[in-house]
This record gives sequence, C-alpha cells and structure tokens, in this order.
Amino acid sequence: MFEGLKMFAEGLMGFMTPRTLFDVLWATQLGIIVGMLPGLTATMGVALMTTLTFKMPADNAVLILVCMYIGAIYGGSRSAILLNIPGTPANAATAVDGHPLALQGKAGAAIGIGTTGSFLGSIIGLLMLALFTPILGNFALQFQSYEFFWLSIFGVVISGNLTAPKDPLKGWIAGFLGLFVAMIGMEGIHAHVRFSFGSVELSGGIGLIPAMVGAFGFAEILSIMKYPKVDVIKTKIENVLPKPRQILKYWKTILRSGVIGTFIGAIPGVGEDIAAWVSYDFAKRSSKEKELFGKGSIEGLIASETGNNAAVGGAIIPVLSLAIPGSAPAAVLLAAMFIHGVRPGPLIMIESPEFVFKTVAMVFLATIAMFILGLSMVRWIVKVLQIPRSKLMPIVFTLCVIGAFAIQSRIFDIKVMVFFGVLGFLMREMDYPVAPMILGIILGGILDKNLRRALVLSDGNFAPFFTRPISLVLVLFIVFALISRTRWFLGLVALIKNSVRGLFRRKAG
Repeated sequence: MFEGLKMFAEGLMGFMTPRTLFDVLWATQLGIIVGMLPGLTATMGVALMTTLTFKMPADNAVLILVCMYIGAIYGGSRSAILLNIPGTPANAATAVDGHPLALQGKAGAAIGIGTTGSFLGSIIGLLMLALFTPILGNFALQFQSYEFFWLSIFGVVISGNLTAPKDPLKGWIAGFLGLFVAMIGMEGIHAHVRFSFGSVELSGGIGLIPAMVGAFGFAEILSIMKYPKVDVIKTKIENVLPKPRQILKYWKTILRSGVIGTFIGAIPGVGEDIAAWVSYDFAKRSSKEKELFGKGSIEGLIASETGNNAAVGGAIIPVLSLAIPGSAPAAVLLAAMFIHGVRPGPLIMIESPEFVFKTVAMVFLATIAMFILGLSMVRWIVKVLQIPRSKLMPIVFTLCVIGAFAIQSRIFDIKVMVFFGVLGFLMREMDYPVAPMILGIILGGILDKNLRRALVLSDGNFAPFFTRPISLVLVLFIVFALISRTRWFLGLVALIKNSVRGLFRRKAG
C-alpha cells in the first residue's frame, strides 16, 4: 500500500514540469472539443492523436492520449445538455435529463452539475484503478461469450425501460430494432454477407457514427423545421459551480454510480455507454424523486455522468492487468502502449509496477484539468442556447455531415445519416425513444459474435447460457426487468401490498 503511494507520488512529481502540464491542458481541452462535436468520438480522437505521438517519449505520449480520452468522454455531455445531441454514445443517458434542465433555463447549472459528477466519477475510477487492478482484472476475465450475449440483451432491456417509462414496450421495440440493424453486412466470424440485398455498400454494415449522428442530430433538425416557433428558454449562468449541499444530497448516488461505472468499465468490450445507462437505472430505482427522471432530474444527470467517467478508469484496469481493452478508446490506448514499447499484461505488476501508478497519476492530472477547463468555459459554451435554433441548425447539419463522412470518407455514410435522421424523427413523432435503437446498434455486434462463438464452443448446446453462474444472474436480471414493467405484475404487487397492509391492520385492531 505504502509502496504504491510512493510510486504514485514519484510518478506525479515526474509530470510536474511546465511542458508536461501544458500538454495536459491542451490535450484535455482538445478532447473536450472532440467530444462536443457530433460524430467525433473518443475513439476517433485517441486514434488520431496516436498518429501524432510516435516520436514522443512513452510516458508523455500515453499521458496525452489519456487526457484526450477523459476529455472526450466528458465533452460529449456539453452537446447532450445544450442541443439534445450526445457528442459521444457515452453521453446518450446524459441527454435524458440534461437537456430538459437546459430547456428550463438551467443550462449553466446542468453543465456545472455534470462537470462535478464527471470529476467525482473519474476520481472514484482512478482510486479503483490504483487499489483493485488485480482483483477486478481477474474477475473481468471470467466473462466469456455466454455472459457477453446476455449482457447485450440486458443493456437493451435497461435502455428500453429507462427511455420509455410510460410504455416500455416501445423502448424494447426500438432497442431490438437496433440489434436487427447491427445484423446487416458481414457477420464477424465467417464474413458471410447478410441482408445486403446485393448492395456493396450494405455489405460493410451500418456504421454506428452515421446512424447515431442521424438519429440524434439530423432528427433534431427535422423537428426544428416542423416546430420552428419552439424557442429555448434563456438560461441563467450565475451559479455554474453547484453548491456543496446540492452534491452531498446525492452522495449515495455518486458512490454507487462510481462503483458501477468502474465495474462495468472493467468488463472487456462493454464501454462507457452501458456504464452510464446502468448507473442511471440504479439511480432511478432507488430514488425518492422518480417522477423527475426524464424531466430534468439532477440525480439522473449526476448518475449518468459519474458512471460514464468512472468507466474510463475501469476500462484501463484490464488494459494494464490483462492487456485486454475495456472499451473501444481503451483498445486504441492499448495499441498505443505497445507502439511505445510498454508491455501491459499479467506480469506488469512484477516487471514495471511503477508504470501502473504513473497511469494513475495521468488519470489524476487529466481529471483535474477536465474539472478546471469544464467549469471555466461554461459561460461561453452556454451562449449556444442564445442563438436562434433556426440559425444554429445549419451549423449542426454541417457538423453532422462532416461527422458522418469523416470516419471512412464515404458518401454512403451521409445517406445512412439522412436515413436514420428521418427514422429518428418518425420515431419521435410516434413516441418511440431513439436511444435504445442506437444502443442496440452498439451492442448488436457484441451479441452476434458472442452468440455464435458460444454455440461453437458448446457444440450447439444452449445449456451453458443458463447454467453458468454469471449468465444465470444476468438472465434473472433480464426477466425481472421485463416482468417488473408489465401491468399484471404491477397489479399483483399492489394486491400483495394491500393484503399485507390489511392483515397488519386486523392484527392491530
């Protein structure tokens, strides 16, 4: 323990040079900007930055990439709150309560609360990174194809429950629609083309970024075109930094979301988006203010931002201890470590334990920079709301086109963006939530590959899907999530409660 603190202090002091601190500031700020822009994800930002760090020393290069990673995951909350367009998939849950707060004239307060939640979540993640890397890394290794399949279903069910509280069936339909969209193109094991209908472009599948930008960004533009007279309430930005009692009121939510985010981030291949949704789900289930969720709940905003930023530290845990990425940006970070001669894996605590605590110091510096930059620029960022939306939407449309086109430089991706924009607009008109569909596209590849891989491993036997302990727990969670929202189950619970209350009243009488 004391040896770890000593190595952390030595690593932190090694970064206390003017040049290094300058790198921390500009890399974190660039990450925030990348995260804010629709379509420019944390994965893309880290990948592009990797190409610029080849000639840098390993410690400096990894530090810049960590700052980019943390800044981008946080930066997506800005556009989610202000424009209802998540900058990254990890911020889709943030938009559920963040944007309603902005519409109520509390955009500055919402960004301040989101920034504080992001800061606290990142702090919890780095503490878990420092203390529990061996334990959580080994536990994450127990997740195999069977568990990943059920985890994908669990993510869609949770998202459907949260985003369609009045009619969860619509949320589940949207989620499974996303899973079906993810099946288009070549499957991940034998590269067999499915549902392409002879189209070469469809053979490569539907890209997540064009679909997400279209469903959130272009759909928003179409909504403004149909309802041009809907104006955003002018926001007050006097109280950007939240009051301590406002945060302390939700300390249980913050701790719970931080632990959940770190745990989910440590599971290879899951990522920050699921961490945000699961944290949001647990917050809603245990909240005393359930009626505020989806309408501008501070607790919901804190839970989602704490969860997705804690997942960053969690995602780095298997990178260092197992050389297995916890998320897509962490996969790029892992590749960058290998490029710079760092060899993460089970032996890293024996061969170079100081690098683990240097990484903790990197996360700490990036977190401090994110908090300072995030709060210092709120007054300028929230002015976006003062621009008439009819004038702002052409800029948003340009960014949507660039974001869809920039990944693979294909005109087809722009067409995909437009298609999903129209689809997202129609879904909104019919009260179908869009977020579960996007989450379904994200999880579709994981579900498909792991289902097929699991059946190969079990020789076509479905029993391991239900007999493995972790799989069984996930199945029970899914069943409970499904039946807990059905009318007959709710009626049965109400009947039991009334019967128990009547029994106690008779005994008291």
